[in-house]
Parts: sequence; C-alpha cells; structure tokens
Amino acid sequence: MPYRRLPNTDNARIRALSAAVEKAADTDFQELSFSIGVLEEAKSVLTRFEHLSARYQQLYDTQVKAGKSFTGKAKNARMYISHFIQVLYMCVIRSEIKEKQLSLYGLEENNMVVPDLISNEQLLEWGQKIIEGEQRRTAQGGVPIYNPSIAKVNVMFTLFKEGYQTQKLHQKATARVLQEVADYRKKVDEIILEIWEEVEKHNTSLSPEERLTQNREYGIVYYYRKGEIAK
Repeated sequence: MPYRRLPNTDNARIRALSAAVEKAADTDFQELSFSIGVLEEAKSVLTRFEHLSARYQQLYDTQVKAGKSFTGKAKNARMYISHFIQVLYMCVIRSEIKEKQLSLYGLEENNMVVPDLISNEQLLEWGQKIIEGEQRRTAQGGVPIYNPSIAKVNVMFTLFKEGYQTQKLHQKATARVLQEVADYRKKVDEIILEIWEEVEKHNTSLSPEERLTQNREYGIVYYYRKGEIAK
C-alpha cells in the first residue's frame, strides 16, 4: 500500500488545503468526508497562510529588485573611493601632500596600500574616513584633490550609504514575514493532518482503489515505496 506524506513546501501546503476546501465546496453536506468545524478552520488557516506567503514573496521580490540597483551603487562607490585613495598616495609620493597628513584619513599605518573595501561594512567605514579626512585637510588650507574630487566621491558614497540602509530595511522586513510564515506552518500542518485523518477514517469501508481515489480528491498525497508500482 502507498503511504501518505505531509507537504514539505509552502506551495504544496496551500495546494493540499485548497484541494480539501474546494472538494468540500462541491460536495453535499451529508457526504462530506470531514467535519464542518474542521472545514471552517481550514478556510481560515488557508486564507491566512496564502496572505502570509504572498506578502513574503512580495517583500522578497522587492528586496531582490532593490539589491540589483544597490550592487551598482556599491560598485561605483568602491571604485571612486579606491581611485581617490590612489590619487592621494600619488600626491604624497610627489610631495604635494605631506605624508603625516595621511593620519587625517586614518591611512597612516597602511604603507601606501589601499584598504580592503570588499565588504559593504568596510566600504562604509573607509568612505566616511576618506571624506572626513579630505574635508579636514582642505579646511587647514590644503589644496583639494581633483579627478576625482571629494564632492564626486561624496555623491557616490551617499548613494551607496542610502542604498545600504534601504537594503537593511528590506532584509529586516522580509526576515520578519518569513518568520511569521515559518511559525504558522505548524498550524497549517496540524489542520492538514486533521483533515487527512478524518477523510481516511470516513472512507475506510471503501475498496482500496476507490478509497485512494476518494482520499486524493481531498488533497491527500500518496507515495509508493520502491517496487510497489511494478507489483
């Protein structure tokens, strides 16, 4: 005999509940294979779970879309900050800027090497240091660096920083709803199991083939063990 197995994905859970609710809608009250009380609860659970699942997918899609835009902003900010630091080092090598002034940028111990800017957090840290450092140096009478100017660097960094903060908000919202979905799965599985138990019990008097057919109409999913189909 085949064995049943509860759904293991959210779409499968929704399909299982929908099948039972739709079958009940097309069945005379007296012929229904599970109780009205369970049916009403199943409708409520299905509506709630569909809403949560759709909400999560919407937030996830928004996060992915925003992420593509953010990737470009991060790339530009990384490029401009790295380029600015390289130009700064060249100015030091040419004695246009005093080496001790590298401390204004937090670069005094970097041995004229561009800091690691791979992670977004590193980019945030160094972008802020470089911008503030250039502002402090020029405020002391230093000649501004051009190509790129700190104003252009600041524009790219600001776009990146705003995108970073937006991404964090998207991730937080998506994670919150995902947790709600995960928490509600237990309730969904419980009502599916309750429906399946009542349906199978109701149809025990039918022949094996007819029983499986009837049960499947209520969304019960059966699997055959290895070799059973051949037999």
